[in-house]
Amino acid sequence: MVATRKLTPFEEVNLFFDQAAESLGLSDGHREMLRRPWRELHVQVPVRMDDGHIEVFTGYRVQHNGARGPYKGGIRYHPEADVDEVRALASLMTWKTALMNLPFGGAKGGVQVDPGELSVAELNRLTRRYTLNIEHLLAPNRDIPAPDLGTNAQTMAWMMDAYGQLHGHSPACVTGKPVEIGGSLGRDSATGRGVAYLINQTARDMNMNPDGARIVIQGFGNVGSWTARLLQEYGCQVIGVSGVRGGVYNSKGLDIPALLEHQRESGAVPGFAGGEDITNEELLELECEVLVPAAIGNVLTAANAPKLRTKLVVEAANHPATPEADDILAERGIQVMPDILVNAGGVIVSYFEWTQNLQEFRWEESRVNEELLKIMDRGYQDVREMAASQSITHRQAAFRIGVERVARAVELRGFV
Repeated sequence: MVATRKLTPFEEVNLFFDQAAESLGLSDGHREMLRRPWRELHVQVPVRMDDGHIEVFTGYRVQHNGARGPYKGGIRYHPEADVDEVRALASLMTWKTALMNLPFGGAKGGVQVDPGELSVAELNRLTRRYTLNIEHLLAPNRDIPAPDLGTNAQTMAWMMDAYGQLHGHSPACVTGKPVEIGGSLGRDSATGRGVAYLINQTARDMNMNPDGARIVIQGFGNVGSWTARLLQEYGCQVIGVSGVRGGVYNSKGLDIPALLEHQRESGAVPGFAGGEDITNEELLELECEVLVPAAIGNVLTAANAPKLRTKLVVEAANHPATPEADDILAERGIQVMPDILVNAGGVIVSYFEWTQNLQEFRWEESRVNEELLKIMDRGYQDVREMAASQSITHRQAAFRIGVERVARAVELRGFV
């Protein structure tokens, strides 16, 4: 699976898909149907900026596969959110929802913009224009967006309002909304809660005591910060974290609540009095029991994979390892828990939110968290058992399960 040229993100994801399809004996036509997106929409997003001039941004919505249910996937605001990246993320959503046995397909959206350079009013106008340009693809039983990198609950509130102005009040049209207007309790911490739970379970199955295990987290946004907070419930010791501007390290463990307060006040991780500043590159190579990439994709590469000093990589980010890095880690005996399993907590609680909106009935947060961990555990056990029985990696097992479920749905619906 070693590439001879630099592959695009979509091509990298499809390497894992092709491996699963080959093991399942799918025909060439069946593979092509599952590999390619069913629909792609490219839109221009003109926005009148605060000073009166007009900027035109490029937006996308890619619907990869809907054989198992409505399309589901986040909206990403990032300068590099081009169509190929959005295709890759939509594909991952297809296999993720199938792996976790949720009644959804896979989709993703994106606008090529740096949200940090726009005011709140400009982001509001951008979101509403983008929503209006893709609304004919959306509906509670057709395609349900959610937050992703560069977007949040406020973004979803704007999307819901823009959609509702055309179709009437439809809270189930998006998930990840503020609780006050139909969002689910427990949604904010959901992905981090799932990551922390997977770390605890995997460590125990590797005969590694989570109590005192050294954890390094690359990325300290919503997912990374919640993971760090919740890991302390299992007795883990977070020794290093990093953000966009760099990281901080303390061999005796970081005071996570104090670090969060420092980040709120300063806007960055470095400069924290309870540790020493390090670069993102240095952070990835710290000696630890568990390394958690929790930011952007392709941070683990052929260049740094040989230098990692960890026993376990837990992929909280989407597609953080290149195929070359994946091969190197496998050869070195470093276990990798794949993204489509690890970070599924967000879409699981999105499913709960969608269900609550349709039923017009709110769950208690304790129920949300309890049901979340049930589904995470079921997915983990499925992957663990297949990996052991077939002598394959956990990523290969996860993709094989997800692809098989989607292929079966396509067959049952009579597409092939």
